[in-house]
Amino acid sequence: MICQECHERPATLHFTKILNGEKTELHYCEKCAQEKGEMFMFDGEPGFSINNLLAGLFSYDPIFQQTKQETLPRNEILQCENCKMTFKQFLNVGKFGCAHCYETFKEQLTPILKRLHSGNYEHHGKIPKRIGGSIHIKKQIQQFRADLHIAIQNEEFERAAEIRDQVRALEAKLLSEGGEAR
Repeated sequence: MICQECHERPATLHFTKILNGEKTELHYCEKCAQEKGEMFMFDGEPGFSINNLLAGLFSYDPIFQQTKQETLPRNEILQCENCKMTFKQFLNVGKFGCAHCYETFKEQLTPILKRLHSGNYEHHGKIPKRIGGSIHIKKQIQQFRADLHIAIQNEEFERAAEIRDQVRALEAKLLSEGGEAR
């Protein structure tokens, strides 16, 4: 297949767009694709990029817009202390500047991650046995605290006392292993 731009070289990049059941294909050689950069035009529509796609996931999400308005005062600019990236920059770029950004923007990301992952926003996979002992204990403590809250709401105070004792025992075990209890 020949490049649709220069009509000289073989096409090595192929793009397919399906809109309202209508399929449009674009075929470019490597040189023409590099000249166009990461942006491509589809029938006069604005170009797109992976970063714009990811940023669009957050920008057009009504849950995100509501969360954004609730968690940030109008004049406050949320910024990562480590890399100085702002949340607005993250939305434009589509990726974080450093690992600390996840913690900095946690409140804004939690509802989005919950929606994207069917209500889950924490890792629930396997934990390595060699280094995962304290992580496993912390997860147990979190689960017991959730159970404790439910028991108190249901006025099951004897059960709540048992759960409280289990939490205290796990916290003591965690402290003895050099971890943080809370």
